[in-house]
Amino acid sequence: MLTLIRGANLYTPVPQGKMDVLIAGGKVVDFQPLIKLDSNTEVKIIDAKGCILTPGFVDSLVHITGGGGEAGFASRTPEMNLTDASLYGITTVIAALGTDSSSRTLHNLIAKAKGLKELGLNVFCHTGSYHLPAKTLTGSVTNDLMYIEEFIGVGEVAISDHRSSQPTIQQLAELAAESKVAGMLSGKKGTISIHVGPIDSHLDILHQIDKNTDIALSQFYPTHMNRNKALLDAGIAFCQQGGSIDFTTSTTDYDLAHGEYAAARALAYCLDKGVDPSLLTMSSDGHASLPIFDDKFNLIGLEVGKESSLLHAFTQAVHEYGISIEHALMAVTSNPAQVLGINKGTLTLGGDADLLLLNEKTLVPQHVWSNGIHMVEDNKAIVKGAFE
Repeated sequence: MLTLIRGANLYTPVPQGKMDVLIAGGKVVDFQPLIKLDSNTEVKIIDAKGCILTPGFVDSLVHITGGGGEAGFASRTPEMNLTDASLYGITTVIAALGTDSSSRTLHNLIAKAKGLKELGLNVFCHTGSYHLPAKTLTGSVTNDLMYIEEFIGVGEVAISDHRSSQPTIQQLAELAAESKVAGMLSGKKGTISIHVGPIDSHLDILHQIDKNTDIALSQFYPTHMNRNKALLDAGIAFCQQGGSIDFTTSTTDYDLAHGEYAAARALAYCLDKGVDPSLLTMSSDGHASLPIFDDKFNLIGLEVGKESSLLHAFTQAVHEYGISIEHALMAVTSNPAQVLGINKGTLTLGGDADLLLLNEKTLVPQHVWSNGIHMVEDNKAIVKGAFE
């Protein structure tokens, strides 16, 4: 069926003004101020008055199979459902393992990814996990990236964290080099997703790799950079030297009360400091375990990341921090796609029909399409997983 979206205020994420948008066969086939159709083919027409049309959100870190529980087996977090993403405008997720790569496996990750893809969601994955040497599905990072279509990079590898494997400069540099070459051979970016913990070493190991090897900072994609102001300032320096940084939208009241910046606040802070808007991203860390540690790293609480936090951070950035819709959108669409080297996050002629129709005032998704599949209609999920 053809779908014609009439009179939307279009962002690609660059603002384009009022446009009609025509989608068919999972693609955007036309957009212009007025589309006239002379056909006896059935056309579904969506009245987009009072709405903005944007690319679907790209969530660059989601634990689709759940996360390991730092409070024991009973605290392992649940898997993500399709509507955990679709109802909140997420049409592309990048899945990864974290602390637990023993009870959470890459086999399970790929199986879950394929299941979500069958439902219409775009899913990419990282091989490896927090720890080095990296666990893989085929026996090597090179083979994982070259022969398994879902794998696009490695991670999230932990640094500056008491839960990391305390990687050496040589270990991390060798991993980055292998991932980069494997990416070149397979037409992928081979980005290394970096989990950055609260230890004061911050991003030092990445700068040492940049200084002493041929690996550029742009090969690394550090996340959780809004943990505190010191880390945020280190992230600004990282951007100034050629890198990109990511802010986590899932948080806890405890962490916010103890120095963490909300992702929208961190985005506004960096923009005010003159950071190039194309170097800043936000991700949900959805379905991850969110452990709360005291100053001596004793576990005192545990919560779960939510994909819905990405939409909340986007709206907060616009409504509370005065960030333009364009720059807030870039942080959750085109920017993460560019860092990861995936053909998502923009609205282009002939591109995939991953689209959101948002209420212009509230920015709540009214309609969501992923690969042209109408996932959400009138703010209600019309496609669901088998057990939702």
